[in-house]
Amino acid sequence: MNNTHFSHAGRSFNLIRYPANHQHKSLQAWDSADELLMSHCDDTLQDDARLMIFNDDFGALGCWYAHNQPLWISDSWIAHRSLQENLNANGLTCDISDTGRVSSPVNALTSVDALSVTPTTVIIKIPRTLALLEQQLIDLRRCISADTQLVAAGKVKAITRSVLALFEKYIGPTTTSLAKKKARLIFCTPSEPLPTVKSSPFPTRWTARLATGQSVSVANHANVFSRQSLDIGARFMLEHMRVENTDKVIDLGCGNGVLGLNALSMAPQCHVTFVDESFMALASAHQNVAENFPDKLEQCRFEPSNCLETLLNEPDHNSYTKVLCNPPFHQQNTITDHIAWQMFHDSRELLVKGGHLIVVANRHLDYHVKLKRLFGGVKVLASQQKFVILSAAKR
Repeated sequence: MNNTHFSHAGRSFNLIRYPANHQHKSLQAWDSADELLMSHCDDTLQDDARLMIFNDDFGALGCWYAHNQPLWISDSWIAHRSLQENLNANGLTCDISDTGRVSSPVNALTSVDALSVTPTTVIIKIPRTLALLEQQLIDLRRCISADTQLVAAGKVKAITRSVLALFEKYIGPTTTSLAKKKARLIFCTPSEPLPTVKSSPFPTRWTARLATGQSVSVANHANVFSRQSLDIGARFMLEHMRVENTDKVIDLGCGNGVLGLNALSMAPQCHVTFVDESFMALASAHQNVAENFPDKLEQCRFEPSNCLETLLNEPDHNSYTKVLCNPPFHQQNTITDHIAWQMFHDSRELLVKGGHLIVVANRHLDYHVKLKRLFGGVKVLASQQKFVILSAAKR
């Protein structure tokens, strides 16, 4: 049975990691850092507090503080869906905005939305990517006051000197609590005036050479995988991709969209759908198409989704001919292969008969066995010492 019953300080919730049917029985939707934040903030938070919550992995904090009607910010589509499911499951019926996100009792924003409210209290879960934390602190500088209280939390191993230095650099004096259950709190007091800093270092940029020889400038927002350079797996994939003008392509887990850019360069008439669960990734991909292939924007879509769930809910979903994928092997701070497995399942369902899933991955992950079991066969398109490119056709 899944570990979904959360009880703390006399209150109880049923909490899942979205999607519930893929949640491993050993994983839960909260951690000791959440509990530390709740214990501390319950003692200090006023009923009329203007509360902001950042990086709530699966909506535990959003449910706990729903009565405060907080502004809730996450870059993760899965976190947004978890928040919605968990609010509804615990009798906190929520309203959904035109963008498909919760608007009440929690007002859920993405990491690329502007912050317009001056909070009295800010709660931050330390994210896996320090660049995301840095951008969020930069965003907070524009709306906090000298009276705003900032409280952050994470596992002890996540509270590094680099993390504390970011709070000091952008906000002000920073201290930590003692460790409890392998988690720790961070307290930060805004300086008046705030520390002087240069403009945001994000998005970062570098130049990539595509398979056609074309060079493109690639912009990367703070939470994009391989933000500082083209990752080795993607580079290997660029060399071995084959795309036709008649193809309807999905760049799955698109990141900055470099595989989709390569497809547009190779086959100028193809259609590309960029899919990622990170809103910053989709913003990066959109910017990169707009800047490098402005005349191709009408041939492109940019969809936030848990794997290919969003597309599978559309009536004409099985019309795609190629899915290009460089799968992740972690979710937040948990190493897992269930995301890749769901990506493969969704791709098989979405593809036309004869369509191909093309995967680049570390050899040691042994995706060859999974794809053979799922598709009935798999071909090795290319291999090297570290990476392999696999192709599986829908029969």
